[in-house]
Amino acid sequence: MPIVAQSTETTDWVSRYADEVIEESERRAPGKATSATTAPVVVVASGLSPSGPIHLGNLREVMTPHLVADEIRRRGHVVRHLISWDDYDRYRKVPAGVPGVDESWAQHIGKPLTSVPAPEGSEHPNWAEHFKAAMITSLAELGVEYDGISQTEQYTSGVYREQVLFAMKHRGDIDAILEQYRTKKAPAKQKQQKPLDEAEIEAAEGSGAAAEDDGSSDAGYFPYKPYCGRCEKDLTTVTAYDDDSTELTYTCAACGFSETVRLNEFNRGKLVWKVDWPMRWAYEGVVFEPSGVDHSSPGSSFQVGGQIVGLFGGKQPIGPMYAFVGISGMAKMSSSKGGVPTPADALQIMEPQLLRWLYARRRPNQSFKIAFDQEIQRLYDEWDKLESKVADGSVLPADAAAHARAVGTAAGELPRTPRPMPYRTLASVADITAGAEDQTLRILSELDPGNPLGSLDEVRPRLDRAETWTNTQVPAGERTVVREEPDTELLKSLDDQGRESLRLLLDGLDDNWSLDGLTTLVYGVPKVQAGFPADATAKELPPEIKVAQRTFFARLYHLLVGRDTGPRLPTLLLAVGQERVRRLLGE
Repeated sequence: MPIVAQSTETTDWVSRYADEVIEESERRAPGKATSATTAPVVVVASGLSPSGPIHLGNLREVMTPHLVADEIRRRGHVVRHLISWDDYDRYRKVPAGVPGVDESWAQHIGKPLTSVPAPEGSEHPNWAEHFKAAMITSLAELGVEYDGISQTEQYTSGVYREQVLFAMKHRGDIDAILEQYRTKKAPAKQKQQKPLDEAEIEAAEGSGAAAEDDGSSDAGYFPYKPYCGRCEKDLTTVTAYDDDSTELTYTCAACGFSETVRLNEFNRGKLVWKVDWPMRWAYEGVVFEPSGVDHSSPGSSFQVGGQIVGLFGGKQPIGPMYAFVGISGMAKMSSSKGGVPTPADALQIMEPQLLRWLYARRRPNQSFKIAFDQEIQRLYDEWDKLESKVADGSVLPADAAAHARAVGTAAGELPRTPRPMPYRTLASVADITAGAEDQTLRILSELDPGNPLGSLDEVRPRLDRAETWTNTQVPAGERTVVREEPDTELLKSLDDQGRESLRLLLDGLDDNWSLDGLTTLVYGVPKVQAGFPADATAKELPPEIKVAQRTFFARLYHLLVGRDTGPRLPTLLLAVGQERVRRLLGE
């Protein structure tokens, strides 16, 4: 069943943008809408460049319009969420840490991404398709509905031919707009007497000048950049263009090749970025598209595009700036992956609902972090607490809206874990059992003996995510290894109070062998030793009880796993099993 918006009074950022986008869409098509069912199709857009792994920061480019589009769908409107795969962009550099890629890929710098070979061993036909594939899989898992557009296909099939010819004809108008924002003229380009050598090409690439090229040259301003007919690179300069015949001449600085083509039938090139983007806004009728900080500063492509789009007969979309997405525990991830984590990496250790929630609960201009370290356990605790508030009706409206957007879309709920046990508990059990399913099922069933698990499928996929987190993000030195034999030296060194604490614990195991029971027992032993009831609350106890508890806990950890800390003791005791606990504690 479709998910219905939980409250018309919701004031979350998604609803506010949805209001604006619907209003703007109807303003652009006056008189066409008498109801949601007859309203114009609302177009929102994202752009992704598959120049390497598409990371979690890039995901905000998709999730921001996705969430707005989904809210509009919930209200009964027809929405197109376009994702432009910028696979006709130039290959700028060889990314570090990509398996199957070495420095030999530098020879392809300057070619379209779809003309660069995929990493060695890839099943995909080229570089762009290789990195698009992982993102496409992740977007499906996240429930993101979209129409994908390959810019390679758009340009090479001639879809934009009319727009390209228009831009070249009106290049003077475009140049005048860009001139307002040029703070400093680029140094005049020297005429090339010979092809650049490898060092000169590398220097040109390293400067970033090609990426920021707005079409200026000694021969004049031309907003179109051909890819070379010999080497396929974009280190080309247009030297002449005739508006009537559409004859265009260019030379290539990389290989020295030169040719004259007719632009009304030539498809091997693209508009420069600051013209390409607003052209697409007009061509697709985009009403909403966010952009990162780099595109939103004064003189940036979004600001300049706002003036250029009018030349193409379009309007600038509503375009909120989105802030940085950080990673906690990224250093650990970078050392093994060589780059920033991707959505696929995140979805290996967390369920789609949690990842959607992280993007939904913060306004686009608010930065946030995605946890790959121990912080993920706290995030899951926070999520489970939110789920409880939603269930009992005590949740605040904005939090309820973020939750609804996280658990599903207008099309329905995402698949979820039938019995979502605490993530930290599942991670602890996975740590202790090293993935042994029979042991895992035994321990998880003993957490609540009155309602035991019938199968591990009841706690999947959350269990699988917790196991993956434990196996990939917890350093080997921090993994839990239960002792094989008792620490006799430590047991002999205990004083009367220490021995009594173990006796109290062992005496209570039979009657308290569940997660709740062992929690009460473990915390209660120091209270009983001090003359208080086992269920006494913190307000009833002196501060020194906490010190006694910490001492007792550290002693148990040493006797069970040989160090000061470990998984929560009730979980650890269940995992070790009653017979082995008794043996390790000297009974």
